Amino acid sequence: MTAYDTLAAVDLGSNSFRLEVARIKGDQLYPLDALKETVRLAGGLTEDKLLDEATQQRALACLHRFGERLRGLPPGAVRCVGTSALRIAKNAPEFLQAAEAALGHRIEVVAGREEARLIYLGVAHGLPHSSLPRLVVDIGGGSTEFIVGKGLKPMQRESLHMGCVNFSQHFFPNGIISKAAMKAAELAARVEVERIASQFNAANWRHAIGSSGTARALRDLLEQNGFSAQGITADGLNKLRNEMIKAGHIDRISLAGLRADRRPVAAGGFAIMAGVFAELGIEQMQVAETAMREGVLYDLLGRTHKQDMRDVTVDEFMRRYHVDAPQAARVARVAHKLLRAIGDNAGAVESGHKELALRHLNWAARLHEIGLSISHSGYHRHSGYILENADMPGFSRSDQASLALLVRSQRGALNKIPDVAAIAHAPDAARNTYLIWLLRQAVILCRSRAEPRLTGIRVEHTAQHYRLQFPDGWLARRPLTQKALEEEEGHWKALGVGYNFA
Repeated sequence: MTAYDTLAAVDLGSNSFRLEVARIKGDQLYPLDALKETVRLAGGLTEDKLLDEATQQRALACLHRFGERLRGLPPGAVRCVGTSALRIAKNAPEFLQAAEAALGHRIEVVAGREEARLIYLGVAHGLPHSSLPRLVVDIGGGSTEFIVGKGLKPMQRESLHMGCVNFSQHFFPNGIISKAAMKAAELAARVEVERIASQFNAANWRHAIGSSGTARALRDLLEQNGFSAQGITADGLNKLRNEMIKAGHIDRISLAGLRADRRPVAAGGFAIMAGVFAELGIEQMQVAETAMREGVLYDLLGRTHKQDMRDVTVDEFMRRYHVDAPQAARVARVAHKLLRAIGDNAGAVESGHKELALRHLNWAARLHEIGLSISHSGYHRHSGYILENADMPGFSRSDQASLALLVRSQRGALNKIPDVAAIAHAPDAARNTYLIWLLRQAVILCRSRAEPRLTGIRVEHTAQHYRLQFPDGWLARRPLTQKALEEEEGHWKALGVGYNFA
């Protein structure tokens, strides 16, 4: 992996957008710069689950400013992560296209459990080491994450669709706080948490930690007004509830520590925290100063220091699904050999993308047979389904979808896979299809589950044509492979892509 001296993380939260830049020194990160803007992405979701225009423009303006700070940093040194609101929004793909242009970097939308893993990683790095299990609760704008872990390792992770923005909008419209509304909001939170209580109640951990804006805001309110001596307590929350209901409106709450940017979402955040305390049996919670953005940085640091969580996940999947490891390694070697044979021919591998392409190709080769654990018939479809729907720590949702498409396309008729047919004729078809082509050829050439010995193989590649040139006499000794390549030629021709071999 390429070495960097500076890393940056962008957290596109449902309430706030945050940017953190850090310097690398050994295995440690030292903060250089931090930016935060309250965007309230979740507040811009319509009833049809569409991001409204005003919210999009507010978000894009923020990303333009962040983009200026990130200018000059290479793509591999920056990771930008979207969370709950972008998971939900139906028009997220269109918005993300504009957002990436504004920011100047790719944006990954992560699943809830992956968000939880990153949160725990950030929190754990900011706390003293402990071998005792601890609970981390992160109340965001659109979702709340729960993690039980030891040291730097999360053991249980969950994400629930409830956040300070959507709860404030739903239960406290126009900022009105009534006893009935508060009771309903807390009950709704408890109902959600009840589903995971057996894994996250007080019997499973020794210390409770809150992270991110809601937890910090509640701690400040409780401590600065004398409701709690330290951190968030059940008794302190009871006192704060009385004060909020007595005020009757969020704008009439006159308590020390209630910042203007937190005021509009304070009631919803409080209700969720009170419901979590009640349902999980929490009496006291300390508050961490680190959160998801630090977790993204440490995860990125691991990738650059050959401790990539994605490799750990792939290894675990190979064990779980009893993959034939020698065959997986054989397919990976052949695919890499073909990729090296392409070189920079016709821009098949754009500058700066070759390393990432190699890694995706390697993961796909190692996992292409996981579906055999379900059935030999159509195993490529089973493999694709698992990769698209399984919990895969370290992978974004878009990366999982791309990996699933690659593995699903390893054999059979390409024109019957809608996503492949669509990308084959896109303007950047060469970049989109060459990994599929490479994996398919490797699977064919390793069909006998023996090393094919391809010394001197040549690959010619243009945007709409592939040609495979074998060493003299190689094909004549392998009639079964030749037959399979003839069928392969037909599959690409049906897709409108030229293919031949000799």
